[in-house]
Amino acid sequence: MTSTSASSLRIVLLGAGRVASQLGPALHQAGHQVPYVWSRTSTSAAALAATLPGTQVLPDLNLTAVPRADVYLLAVSDAAVPAVLAQAQFPKGAIVAHTSGAVPLTVFDTYPNVQGGVFYPLQTFSVGRALDWQLLPLCIEAATPTAEAVLLALAHTLSTSVQRIDTAQRQVMHLAAVFACNFPNHLLGISHALLQQQQLPLALLGPLIHETVEKALANPPFTVQTGPAARQDEPTLARHREALTAYPDWLTLYNMLSDSIKKQQVEGSLNNQGGEEL
Repeated sequence: MTSTSASSLRIVLLGAGRVASQLGPALHQAGHQVPYVWSRTSTSAAALAATLPGTQVLPDLNLTAVPRADVYLLAVSDAAVPAVLAQAQFPKGAIVAHTSGAVPLTVFDTYPNVQGGVFYPLQTFSVGRALDWQLLPLCIEAATPTAEAVLLALAHTLSTSVQRIDTAQRQVMHLAAVFACNFPNHLLGISHALLQQQQLPLALLGPLIHETVEKALANPPFTVQTGPAARQDEPTLARHREALTAYPDWLTLYNMLSDSIKKQQVEGSLNNQGGEEL
């Protein structure tokens, strides 16, 4: 390591998308140096570099001319990770970590000259929406003890929630995150579209959404399931299906989810899981 402490690391950031655009400022605010930013889109790299004092755009991935850094973070899409690794000329022994929830650590196996790792922020990122990194879970995995120590130290300067998680755990976590984040957001989009037909704002569902999430975090979610499918309310289910006849894709989703809820409620009762009366 070229730095003398974990509170002041030199970090080269490869990527300038949604993750990198928030990770870069977070690193700077935590006291780290980001001397270079690279992106396949030079304008994106320039835009991100402009927000970071002392940061320059790296014109290509031939890193032999770049001063050795403590960490190289690959904040690129999952599909781009192997391509970036194949193209980049990292200094021998460099600590290189990707930020993906799904790409295995073994992606580094064919690059023995680097110390591979994972620096996975468990969060959804959107341009222009600030996040509290102190509360953001950071999942760490590394191929060597040295890389693990550096990545853990770096993570602790950003967040109070740092976890060692291996590839198998991380991939299940990523799958769970899709169910917890991406799918509900899609369903909220459907809710929004249905409400718009009656000139009603999505904000009306705000208290319901907050209560649903808070209740699910305080209890095993299956035990606090409510709604017409959970209580086997067939007349209401039929009315909902009729309202969705003009939207066959949404009707399919409605039926699949309702059937899954019914099945889980029956299995929960048979297993005597308990929970509130529904």
